[in-house]
Amino acid sequence: MIIRPSETLELIWIVWLISWVAASFWSSPMQKRVATLETWTYRTVIIAGCLLLFPLTAWGLAESPIWDVDYRGAYALGGVMLTGLLLTWWARLHLGRLWSSVITRKEDHRIVDTGPYAFIRHPIYTGLITALLATSIAQATITAILGAALTAFGLWLKARSEERFLMAELGPDAYASYCRRVPMLVPFLPRRPLPLEGSAGYPMRRRRLGRMRS
Repeated sequence: MIIRPSETLELIWIVWLISWVAASFWSSPMQKRVATLETWTYRTVIIAGCLLLFPLTAWGLAESPIWDVDYRGAYALGGVMLTGLLLTWWARLHLGRLWSSVITRKEDHRIVDTGPYAFIRHPIYTGLITALLATSIAQATITAILGAALTAFGLWLKARSEERFLMAELGPDAYASYCRRVPMLVPFLPRRPLPLEGSAGYPMRRRRLGRMRS
């Protein structure tokens, strides 16, 4: 029996999703959780992107691929996707019981800067965005590409929201120092300095702070 590349990609996503949900029970109790309009905004964007990326969406719209992906290309993209998903698990293992699917403060919350967090502040999101983009290129439909881009944008919005929350909960001095050392989503990129205390942008930044990291 010959397994098509699309079936292989789907199987990898299913295994990742089941393992991710199962591991959600290994988490410390939360101490603080804030639901804001910003929270519902990034959730809506992510859900809309995932719906567009789902293969049945393109099938229901009778959409044809806009380019051909041969077996070699499909399996190469599958390797990129798997690398991204492995990055999410590497990051999650380093977070340990501090991980949460929502932006929260956990017991004994602290800055984690080991493992992938030494190179990227949000390696789980980086891994997911990498995997989603590879999947959309393999599907080669407009809806899949739009879905991956929309989901990536939603994860970026969530990352910004988490950073404001962490800045408020863990202290601007400690977290700002980490932000100056480590890029947000793309490793080895130059970082833009954060406003220092007493500068024009600092007070507004503190007033807007709001939740946890992935």
